[in-house]
Amino acid sequence: MGRRYFGTDGVRGKVGEPPITPEFVMHLGYAAGRIFSEGTRGKPAVLLGKDTRISGYLLEAALTAGFTAAGVDVHVTGPIPTPAIAYLTRGLRLNAGVVLSASHNPYEDNGIKFFSADGNKLPDEMEERIEMLLDEPIVSVESHRLGKVHRVDSAAGRYIEFCKSTFPYSLDLKGLKLVVDCANGAAYHTAPHVFHELGAEVIAIGTEPNGTNINAGVGAVHPKTMAAAVLREGADLGISLDGDADRLIMCDASGRIFDGDELLYIMVMDRLARQGKVDGVVGTLMTNYAFERAMADKGIPFERAKVGDRHVLEMLQQRGWLLGGENSGHLLALDAHSTGDGTISALQVLAAVQRTGHTLSELKGELHLMPQKMINVRVKKGFDWEGHEGLQASIAEAKARLGNEGRVLIRPSGTEPVLRVMVESSSASLAAELAQMMANSLNH
Repeated sequence: MGRRYFGTDGVRGKVGEPPITPEFVMHLGYAAGRIFSEGTRGKPAVLLGKDTRISGYLLEAALTAGFTAAGVDVHVTGPIPTPAIAYLTRGLRLNAGVVLSASHNPYEDNGIKFFSADGNKLPDEMEERIEMLLDEPIVSVESHRLGKVHRVDSAAGRYIEFCKSTFPYSLDLKGLKLVVDCANGAAYHTAPHVFHELGAEVIAIGTEPNGTNINAGVGAVHPKTMAAAVLREGADLGISLDGDADRLIMCDASGRIFDGDELLYIMVMDRLARQGKVDGVVGTLMTNYAFERAMADKGIPFERAKVGDRHVLEMLQQRGWLLGGENSGHLLALDAHSTGDGTISALQVLAAVQRTGHTLSELKGELHLMPQKMINVRVKKGFDWEGHEGLQASIAEAKARLGNEGRVLIRPSGTEPVLRVMVESSSASLAAELAQMMANSLNH
């Protein structure tokens, strides 16, 4: 089979174009069902959730057809956050979990993410074995072995209780007025309840999904919407999730936005204050250099993984560490959940706020992020940026001008045909100038 379909976050693309077609998704369900059935005692079963995209109906039906043809039962939740599927798969003792979502992408896109029985992303080896079976035709099992479909009506309620259980019993959120932006996505009927039931006054926005408005001007990719609502409502804090609710961006009462690096720093410092030690922290190639220096100042080991929360998770597991994340808002606290969870990450930060009585700015303290400028340049699939003479010349010039006072990072997106051009510098204007110069070189 010539190509790989799995990227950094499952299989993703524009609906109606390969690989996100009904035929392929049905075949993917069949192939995955065969792999998940191996070594199973009794009837194999998977949990299937989705976000609020209109294409979820189409792909849910196709995926279900593939699984049931392979003899796998399908437990369907309807719209629910991605991390809820990770938790419930483990809790219900199922063979795997599957989510139909394209996360922060627009509604025209969709994708398929898989979780193993223990609530972790599938290892590369298992993804490769699924892909190998895509070359084989669908051959249904005998009729008496076909899978059945079950509705899990308790999924949202069970997940809400799980989120609440990660918040210290000695604390509550009474006295806090929170804006919670659910991106018209999968957390629209879970996240507001979590914060309300812990005592907060909640103003919920982005909670009216219609199939085409997910991430549209709301959510973690548009945090200014949350910030404006905080100012308008006189709220204490804002919480913004993305379409499948595994990302978190926050803001304070002044509307000042805090990205993933700053929120991770708050989580790390809270652990250090309470426990006296943090074994280590994992960031990514995109993590701000100021964060790395701050960890060094505190004597905390720090490592960079490739971009993508699965790579952060893999490195955390290799090192035996608990805390990591990306500046985009994917944050991991492995003693709270097996995967990144925007709602649970917000509770980690809010626990630090309530425990200390400090604001986000006070908790962020000594961390002063170095200005970063990133430009997304659309390119053709498979674009050879390393062989592009104009870009390479501009990279060399940018590095020479930055010296030791910044860095350049060029990387292809793992989920869309985009080349990310990033410059980090102590001078915001220089970072912007150099990033634009490199982006422009791709158009000549």
